[in-house]
Amino acid sequence: MKLQITLSSIFITLFLNNVYAESAEVSACKSALNKGDAVTALKQAEKALSNNNKEVEAFICQGRALTATTKFDLALSSFKQANNLSTDVFDKTSTTLLIGRTYHALKQDDSAIASFQQSLVNAKAANNQAFERVAHNAMGDVYFENNQYAQALPEYMAGTKLAANDNERGESYEKVASTHHKLNQNDLAVEYQLKAYLMHDTAGTLDQYAHSSVELGRYYVITKSYTSAENILNKIIKFAKEQGGAYYEAQGSYVLAQVKVAKGDIATAKSLIENAKLIAKNTNDKALDAEIDQETAGLF
Repeated sequence: MKLQITLSSIFITLFLNNVYAESAEVSACKSALNKGDAVTALKQAEKALSNNNKEVEAFICQGRALTATTKFDLALSSFKQANNLSTDVFDKTSTTLLIGRTYHALKQDDSAIASFQQSLVNAKAANNQAFERVAHNAMGDVYFENNQYAQALPEYMAGTKLAANDNERGESYEKVASTHHKLNQNDLAVEYQLKAYLMHDTAGTLDQYAHSSVELGRYYVITKSYTSAENILNKIIKFAKEQGGAYYEAQGSYVLAQVKVAKGDIATAKSLIENAKLIAKNTNDKALDAEIDQETAGLF
């Protein structure tokens, strides 16, 4: 049980409006991609384009296959070809999103933002609020990664207003909370993280629920709401043990250690950190081990 959210996931999961007839080769390309076979997918896309060099779906699948092999410059060309050939505004919403993601992968973020803005325009024209939300969050993610938190916040806030269900609301509230935290607005971080926690409690995956619990605990610690922090962290540690979520048990433990230090219980704090370190060792999670060291440095 470990939540992993990556910007690049949209390349694989983004769906398109099939207003175009799809060739057998494109179907084979998509099937290969779904199986993780980018090499075969690329061959099928090239075969489709040799038969019809104006097949939008073939360019899209070619771009996705090139993305999967990190050939982003070539992928960008394929997505641009698809966008130029698209006549449906919904499909242009999708292709401009893909173009934006590719620019971001190429670290050309001004161009990425411009593409996402165009995708937002397209989504509004298509009256598709789901893709409006995706475009706002995509821009927010680029700004956030570049430490431009003041620019990220309004994009994420716009995303919260377009969320269609509790799961999407939870994801959006978490982005808002994290941005407030980066802006040192930690009372607001607590407010929105609590909203995220409540949404994930009712509609989220186990990972989302666990992650939101630990983050809420962190923000409670920062705002010195130690009783609330203890309550939420003890709850998630117990939950993680019952569900086999060693990663979150470790995270909850070292954050709880920070609470114990603040309350003067050094012995319990050391025991909690030792437990977290043992989990990292037993699961061979070097990143977690480094995280524990970083987050607990200077506690004693």
